[in-house]
Amino acid sequence: MSKDEQKAALAAAKQRLVAEGELHRLTTLHAKMQLRQALRPEALLHGAVEHAVGAAQSRLGGLLSPGGLSQLNFKTIMPYALTVGSFIVRKRLYKPALAVAAVAAAGAAWLMRRKRSQAEAEAEAVAETGAAPGE
Repeated sequence: MSKDEQKAALAAAKQRLVAEGELHRLTTLHAKMQLRQALRPEALLHGAVEHAVGAAQSRLGGLLSPGGLSQLNFKTIMPYALTVGSFIVRKRLYKPALAVAAVAAAGAAWLMRRKRSQAEAEAEAVAETGAAPGE
C-alpha cells in the first residue's frame, strides 16, 4: 500500500469511528428521553390503569357469555369512565351515582333472571314435545 492509500484507509476508518460514536451518543440520548418520559406521573398512571384493566379483564372475562369481556375495548372506554368518575368526585355526586349503580345492577339482575327463566321454559317445552329448540 502506498502512503496515499494508507491515509485514505485511515481517514475512512476514522470517519467510520466518528459515525459510530455519534450513533452511540444519539442512542444514549434517545434512551434517556424515553426513560424520562416513562417516569412521568401521567405515563405511570396510564401504565397502572392499563395493567389494572388487563387484570380485571382476565379475571372477569369468563363471567360473561359468549365472548366474555374480550369484546369490550377498554382503551376506548377508560377515558370516558375516568371523565365521568372525575365529574362525580368533583361535584360530590356520590349518593346519586350509587343510586344509579344500584338501579343498573338491579336491572342487570332482572335481565339475567328473565333470560334464565326463558331458557328453562324452552328446555321444558323441548323435553315435553321432544322437538329441537326453535322448531
